[in-house]
Order: sequence, then structure tokens, then C-alpha cells
Amino acid sequence: MNLWIIEIGLSCLICETLMAEVPLPILPEPSHVPSEAQKKQIARRYGMFICFSVNTFVDKEWTDGSVPAKSYAPTAVEADQWVRVAKEAGMKFVLFVTKHHDGFCLWDSPLTEYDVGNSGNQTNVVVELAKACQKHGIGLALYYSLWDRKKNPNVKDVSLDAAYNEYMLKQLGELFDMTKSYGPIVEFWFDGGWVKPNSRWPLQEIYTLIKSRDPQCQVGINWTIGKPGNPDFHKINPDQQKVGYPIRYFPSDFRLGDPLLPVDNDPKLFSHDGKLYYMPFESTVCMSKCWFYNTKDNVWKSVDELESIYHKATQNDNILILNCPPDRNGKMRQKDIDLLMELKQRIDVEKHNNLTYCR
Repeated sequence: MNLWIIEIGLSCLICETLMAEVPLPILPEPSHVPSEAQKKQIARRYGMFICFSVNTFVDKEWTDGSVPAKSYAPTAVEADQWVRVAKEAGMKFVLFVTKHHDGFCLWDSPLTEYDVGNSGNQTNVVVELAKACQKHGIGLALYYSLWDRKKNPNVKDVSLDAAYNEYMLKQLGELFDMTKSYGPIVEFWFDGGWVKPNSRWPLQEIYTLIKSRDPQCQVGINWTIGKPGNPDFHKINPDQQKVGYPIRYFPSDFRLGDPLLPVDNDPKLFSHDGKLYYMPFESTVCMSKCWFYNTKDNVWKSVDELESIYHKATQNDNILILNCPPDRNGKMRQKDIDLLMELKQRIDVEKHNNLTYCR
């Protein structure tokens, strides 16, 4: 009898341990108004996109994982300069590309050899950026491509999904672990989901992992909204979105569709499983032509155009991120800096600097 009780007790302990290792799914609350975390995101309002990777060194926007890791060889990584300029321009956060579609990681990940640890400059850029954000008192947001042409080149093979999904979740855990000493990650920005049906991505696991680490961290997935009758339709532009259209990538907290801008008085309420969710729109826009530094990229938007973009993108509780790609010396381009400072004189940054904001 006592042995039976012991066996039952051990079984219960094992069950409790297993349940502790698999967190219960976390979901956003249906709402017609922004949550407290969304209010903080809306108050950030204006940020800097930083695209920097192997693409920087080969004059290409997208690569396929075949560019050697050694090709990434900045003479320096001036993360403090990037963040300082963002702060001086009136921005409240920076969004950094930790891994683009090529799969190259801007930190030394034990899960892959295609990273800075095997490159021409082994600086952990994610950590250096987190330190700079803490120093200058602005938010850190991270871009991570779901599509990985190095680690998961055959996206049509469904049998490869489980192993790759596990890889992604472990890498997201790494990003939290390495930055936790320097402050929270305010936002995760995911890209590349369109290469597979949305049902093949571990969206619930991703959302739960992020929210279990920081409930305030906002989650967005590019081309967020689907079409009535076809939630996975690609793509529904901002000017085609209407109240009640289905959320293509659920669960998530805000809408993306780069590099497009929201319409005036854009809708905010979108549906999943018969419930409505409030979702602001975040715009990512290039200052010049290219996302990544390119030696042939020498045509910039005028300050008049940037001012117009700012006002259009940030009205109606939406958010703007301007892309300022560092060059091969790991520094921001002077033309970007000059434009940002001129733009600051045109827009009322003090107005949104006084809005409630918590890192």
C-alpha cells in the first residue's frame, strides 16, 4: 500500500515537472481599445531600423546563405553611435536585424556556425546594442526572420518543420538570455512568414515564449492581415484592410506590411475565431533606396518627403521606424545623420517625448 502511494506520488511529480517545462498557451485579450502594453508601444511612436549583416558587404538586399560568414567583416561595430544618433533624433527605440532571410546571426549562436563567431568580426552586435540602449535610455526591439535560407532551405518539405521550429524557439530564448542584464526587449518583429502556410509556423509557441519572458514585449509578424474567407491570403495592403478582416498570423499584437504606410483613419480592429482585437500599424521606411548598405545606394528621400511620411505614419496611434543602415565600417552614414537632425527640427518630437513610456 505504501509502495503504491509512493508510485502515485512520483507519477504526480513527473507530470508536474513536464507541465512546468511546457508553459500554458498565452493569448492576447480581445479588445476594442489598446492594452497597456500597446499604449506603451504607441507612445514610443518613432524609432530607427538598423539593417546590418552579410548583405552589407555584397551590395545585395537578400542573400541565400551561400555568402561565406567571413565576408561579414566590419572594421568596427559602432553600436553606441547608432543608438546615440537615434536618441538625438528624438527616437524612442531601435529595431535591429538579428537574423535576416539568409540565416546569418549577428550574435554567436551555439546552434549554428553561420554567425559572427565565424566571421571577420566576432563582436556580439546584439549585446553591444543592448548595452548602448541601456546607456542612452531607449528601447531595444529585435527583428528575426522566420524564413532561414541557410538552416531551412527546402521550405516545401513539411517533414523538416519540427526540427527547424525547435531551432527558432531556442534562438529566441538565446536572444532573451543575452540581453536580460541590459533591460527588456520591447518588441519582436518577425519576417518571411509568407514562404510557408501560416499553419506551419509555431506561432502559438513563439508568442507564449516571448510573453512568458516579458508580458510587455510586443509581437508583430510582417503582412499580418489576411482576406475574408482566406486568412492566409498574401498580401493585403494597408489600403485594402477593413474592420473585421482576419488576423493572418495569430497570436500577435500589431500589424506590419513594409514598406507601406497606413491610410488615414485606418481600421484597428481585426478578427480571429469570431473575436475582435485592437492592432496598431507599424511602418518601416528606408531613408534611401536600400534596406542594407549598398555602395550604389546614393539617392535619399528629401526632408520634405520624410516629414510627410512621419506625419502620415504616426497619426491615429501608429508607429514609424526609419531605416538607417550602417556602412562597412560599422558606422552610420553621415547623410542619414544630417537628414535625421534636419527632420527633428520639422517635427514635434517633444510632444511624443512627453508621452508615458516605460522600458
